[in-house]
Amino acid sequence: MGEIATSDRQITIFYNSNSKRAKQTLAYAKTEGWPILEIDILKTPLTGTQIAELSDRLGILVKDLVNQKHPSYTDKFGPMELSSDDWIKMIRHNPEIMKQPIAIRGNISILIETPTDILKI
Repeated sequence: MGEIATSDRQITIFYNSNSKRAKQTLAYAKTEGWPILEIDILKTPLTGTQIAELSDRLGILVKDLVNQKHPSYTDKFGPMELSSDDWIKMIRHNPEIMKQPIAIRGNISILIETPTDILKI
């Protein structure tokens, strides 16, 4: 059992409140009338365990959670190969570079590419 509690009756959305896509995704989810647990990763820092769990749930490597095209990433870092622990530390100290929003309902987890992807959950 992981650190992230889930339910078939509620959607948990991890998002960045500065993201236009995240705001649109939340709007779509709310219009559907689903109960939503909103977790703004800028205001509620994720633990290393939660970041690792999100990558596991999505079936991707931790490094693939990093948006290497984000201005905060390109301004501070360059292409690099790090351990999973180091990628986790990078996300923890720079949450704005994490790909998001991520939606979870029960055993279903998706990385939202377009706001309407929330309808798949």
